[in-house]
Order: sequence, then structure tokens, then C-alpha cells
Amino acid sequence: MVGKQKVVLRILLSSVTVVTFMRSADAKKPNVVLIVADDLGYNGLSIQECHDIATPNIDSIAKDGVRFTNGYVSCPVCSPSRAGFITGRYQQRFGHEFNPGTAVESGNLVLTEKTLAEQLKPAGYVTGIFGKWHLGRKDAHRPLQRGFDNFFGFLGGAHMYMNYKITSEEGYNNIYNGNTPVEDGYTTDVFTREAVKFIDNNAVGKTPFFLYLPYNAVHLPLQTTPEYLSKFNNITDPKRRQHAAMLTSLDDNIGYILATLKKYGLENDTIVIFISDNGGPTLANTSSNLPFRGYKGNVLEGGIRVPFMIKWPGKLTAGKIYNEPVISLDIVPTVLSAAGIDIPVELDGVNLMPYITAQKNSSPHNALFWRYGMQKAVRSGEWKLETTGIGTGTTGKNPQKWELYNLAIDLGEENDVAAANPDIVNKLYALYTNWEQQMIPPKWSGKVKTVKKKKKG
Repeated sequence: MVGKQKVVLRILLSSVTVVTFMRSADAKKPNVVLIVADDLGYNGLSIQECHDIATPNIDSIAKDGVRFTNGYVSCPVCSPSRAGFITGRYQQRFGHEFNPGTAVESGNLVLTEKTLAEQLKPAGYVTGIFGKWHLGRKDAHRPLQRGFDNFFGFLGGAHMYMNYKITSEEGYNNIYNGNTPVEDGYTTDVFTREAVKFIDNNAVGKTPFFLYLPYNAVHLPLQTTPEYLSKFNNITDPKRRQHAAMLTSLDDNIGYILATLKKYGLENDTIVIFISDNGGPTLANTSSNLPFRGYKGNVLEGGIRVPFMIKWPGKLTAGKIYNEPVISLDIVPTVLSAAGIDIPVELDGVNLMPYITAQKNSSPHNALFWRYGMQKAVRSGEWKLETTGIGTGTTGKNPQKWELYNLAIDLGEENDVAAANPDIVNKLYALYTNWEQQMIPPKWSGKVKTVKKKKKG
């Protein structure tokens, strides 16, 4: 391993052995690889009980590190979720509440917010993004203006996986190499190819790197190559077959990334994080959110609880399962702390390292919050209070219906116990209203419908 690192073992009074990281001034800062799947549900991986699609490479991140069973994103759709985890702040603080519309003026991450790349660059990091941006199409809001040295990908929310053509139509979603539109191969393969080049170019030397790899898989459209489709002739449902092929391609490509790190001996010097940007749209792409109720687009567990894992060999215990609620906003402060960078006080996320190394035995968060239009939720401990958007307020002629669930015994949110627990309802509602008062109205509108309870998926 390049650079000096000291690991101090302390025995606490509770006889629990913990590890404290003390980095000397000349210690090499860790590389960071942030991999994001698109529209992959909680049950989408074999390590999370998916039985018909094997995902050994993604699973290996959890097996070599920590898997969060209560890992959340801050929004059940793509762009706001990304605005949250790339800044470490609830996106409602700066009005990024909905996906952008077709107008180029919407969906631009405000310049007053710093991305993780913008915070790492002053510490000497070289930065690259390869894949889906979805945080702005205006010139000043594109990746190369938001802290990234390298960009190969597209700016919008969805893209064809193959057979795409360059167009000059304003606002059209080209694939860009930097600022130059290009035509290329299957996007999952292409983004991996460019990410591997980035690692090749930065593997040797004292400069750490931040590789942001937001794939568009397994988002619609359902498109794959004949090679991968032929692996799943046993699946009769055409949607599920396409999804299986796309997910297997994604897993193989993530395997190439991990193998490249290993080739250069960078495993112990690199933090690898994997997360999905929201729950799966099960009816559209068959990505399952079991055992939870709900889908992409709603604040039920199926829309916001996602696959989430991190590995840092030698620093984190391999195969650890962490059950306390955490959120994607925690990525930024966790990475900043590992890089020896002071965590800005305005961040909503917390540094997870002391918790997942057992230096702290409390929960990282007193409460987590969601607002997606009229859909609202708060989770504190095992309790979750939520409304799916019917009505307004809590009193009056048309009160908004708030439901209470004990997630410790009701993962499917099937048994509303609000009437039997008014004190808990009032406590959580007070937490939510205090949080919401700190937020601002959305900067652009979103077409968000109220949610009717559906079966688990």
C-alpha cells in the first residue's frame, strides 16, 4: 500500500474491539469509486434474495465490505435522488424536488450547491464521470463545469442503449465525450470502457482519483445484446428476460471495474460504493422491491429503500451487515472524512465510518425525511409515518391521511397502526413539520400523482 497509515486498536469497556483510523499527514488519500445502478429494486441482486438472476460481482462488494439492509435514497425518482447524494444535502433545500421537464431551464443543479467532485478537487483528486448525469443541460451545469475533469455520457434521464445517432436538435440527449457528441456501442459496455481508461491513466502516482460511474442500466428502454439475451432462454416473460440480460451485463461490467482495481493493486487504497438511485419500476422492467410495498415514484419502502453497500478492504470488516437506517446523503460526508477533508456543517448526511466500525453504537440518524410533492414520510427508529398525497393538512374538511407503520414487524407496510399510537404519530409529525419548514418550494413542477396502495413488488 502506498503511503503510511496507522491503525490503532482500542478495547472499549464493553469489550468490543473497534478500529480508529489515524492518517498521517503524508498518507495517501483513498481513491473513491461510486457506482450507481438506475431503477434497480431492493430485491434485484442475488445477495438480496433475487433467485433467478445471479449478480456475483456486485454481491462481492457486500461480501468484501458492508451491506446496508436499511439503506435509503432521498427521493424515489432519478434526478432529485442524484442531486441529494452528489451534494450530501436534502435536495428540497435547494428546490430540486422533481425530475426535470423537457425545458433545458429545468433540472439544473443550482450552482450554490457543491458536488462531491467539487469538494474533492481542492484536496488533489482527479475526477471523472462516465454515464448518466441528469443534473443539468445548460452549459454552466454540465459535469465539466461541476468539478469533473473527464466526462463520457449523457445529460438527460434516459437513453437508448444502442443504435443511437448524433442530433443537433436543441436539448436532445446525445452521448458526449467531454462536450463533443459521439456515436458508440452498447452504453453499459462503453461507460465501463471509458472508466477503465480513467483508472489506467490514474492508477500510478500520488494523485488520488474519484470515479463516478452512474450507469443507465437497468432503466428503460429494455435493450440488450443477443449474446446476453441468449443466456436466459429459460425465462418466458419477455420483459424479465430482457431485464435479466441487462442486469447480467451490468454485473459483468462492474466485475471489469473491480478487476482493474485489483490489477493495479488498488483494492486496499480504494473505497467502492454501490447504490441504486431509487426503487424498481416493477411493472415496467420487472425489477423487484420485495419484501416491500411500492415502486419507483412513491415514498413507500419499495420506492426509497435500495441496494446500498460499501467496501474498503483493511478498513471495513468483510461481510458485515449493518441494520440501522442510513441514507444516500451519507455518501458525501463519509468520503470527505476518509479523504481527510473537513465535513461542511450544512450537510444533512453523516460520516458512516464510526458507525460501521463500531466506534459509535448509536444510530447515525435520529430521523430520515422524504417529500416528493404531496407524498411525505419520516422514519425514526422502527417507526415510519407517511402520507401518499391525498388531502391537505391534518385537519379540516379534507385532511391528509397519515399512516403509521412499525417496520420492525411490518416490512410490507400493510398494517396502519396510527389510530392505536397517537403519541407516536404526533411525535413523528412534529419532526416532519420542523424539517419541512427548513425546505423551499420546488424550482420547477413535476407531474406526480397521489399513490394508491399496491401489492408488494
